[in-house]
Amino acid sequence: MRRRQFVVGLGFAMGSPFAARAQQQRARRIGLLLPATAGDTEYAMLVAAFTQTMRQLGWADGGNVQFDIRWAGGNVDSNRRYAAELVALAPEVIVSSGAASTGPLLQTTRIIPVVFAIVPDPVGAGYVDSLAQPGSNASGFTSFEYGIGGKWLELLKELAPQVRRVAVLRDPAITAGIGQWSAIQTAAPTFNMEASPISLRDATEVEGAIAAFARTPDSALIVTSSGLAIAQRATIVAQAARHRLPAVYYSRPFVADGGLISYGSDRADQFRNAARYVDRILKGEKPADLPVQAPTKYELVINLKTAKALGLVVPDRLLATADEVIE
Repeated sequence: MRRRQFVVGLGFAMGSPFAARAQQQRARRIGLLLPATAGDTEYAMLVAAFTQTMRQLGWADGGNVQFDIRWAGGNVDSNRRYAAELVALAPEVIVSSGAASTGPLLQTTRIIPVVFAIVPDPVGAGYVDSLAQPGSNASGFTSFEYGIGGKWLELLKELAPQVRRVAVLRDPAITAGIGQWSAIQTAAPTFNMEASPISLRDATEVEGAIAAFARTPDSALIVTSSGLAIAQRATIVAQAARHRLPAVYYSRPFVADGGLISYGSDRADQFRNAARYVDRILKGEKPADLPVQAPTKYELVINLKTAKALGLVVPDRLLATADEVIE
């Protein structure tokens, strides 16, 4: 009789609201909206950095947490569609990467907590009220200040002193694309350069624009951060090599794929930090109370093989300060 009462009581407990909440807590739902394709090698590494840190914090996929990932591939319509899909799933937190994914997500929800990474200007984009006090459902980690454009010009001039014209590949549809272009355009005269924009839309258009720009001697490229740059990485690197254009990129994968040089924040570190913010939100903190943080780690990566193919000699100072040299 006692055993029967225990079984009945257990069944009642399992069907009670308390038990339902306990079961839900064992599998917290986390969404990820990413501006790349599922086959992108860099983002596979970034997701691995995120999930590994989550495990270290006690959140195991398939155990007490479930990850729902959407790969938007830098496409505007895909970002909007997948943002709506993730919000409809009602996860407890959504992680976004870059302005291309974060913007559509925050247009879709101002209720579900959002942790963003690799966003250059969240205040200017309207994602948060201020860095110290976000005041909204979003917080996260910035990738760099727009002033980094001056550093990209400096590196370009140091590697290729003869350069006088630089094409800036940017996505004009996002705040980050406009801000990065403006900063580079303003700083270019300091380095005796003239900057011209190339909009990243269709890969065929990009090929034609780079080919036309390369007809004038002493030209070079700067590739700014965007989901479209990720989606067109192979095309951009190939065109720079084909037209023998020195090019500076914002992240390592471009250089690993044959680009000349990159300088930017440690993007894996951004995703590890995003996991720590997700952990804090799952434990009860609110994004509005979590300050937006600037990166603390930057990477300089140089491809010596590409430099040699372009007939460039990399200064010893750059080699000594590089975080990685690809030979």
